[in-house]
Amino acid sequence: MRRIWTSEDLNGYLAFPNVRQVFRIDRLVTQLKTGKQTEEICYGLTSLDAAEADPPTVLGHNRRHWEIETRLHWVRDMDYDEDRSQVRKENGPQVMATLRNLSVALLRLAGATNIAAAIRHMANRPDKAVRLLGR
Repeated sequence: MRRIWTSEDLNGYLAFPNVRQVFRIDRLVTQLKTGKQTEEICYGLTSLDAAEADPPTVLGHNRRHWEIETRLHWVRDMDYDEDRSQVRKENGPQVMATLRNLSVALLRLAGATNIAAAIRHMANRPDKAVRLLGR
């Protein structure tokens, strides 16, 4: 279940640049392991006005955002333990994030559906891992 409400009524009151609409999404979330259902309420804003993005379009943009979060950021957090990284100086964190993104993309292009298993598999086969780069 997903419901969305959008409004342009708050635009003059919000001290946020370029806001054109605010929205509220109510959704029912089911935990896959337990089957437990919880209702979530999500608030947001967008720079798209109502003519550019009606409620179903805003909902679609929100779903795509969470798809990216689930497919990439969650993988980086869980499989690479990125949150505990000690790389903090200069461009190091951005470089490491880019390398992690590249490795996830290469593994997906190679057909991996379980990134954690693919990382473990490639860790013991550096020659195979290098071939992902096209060599």
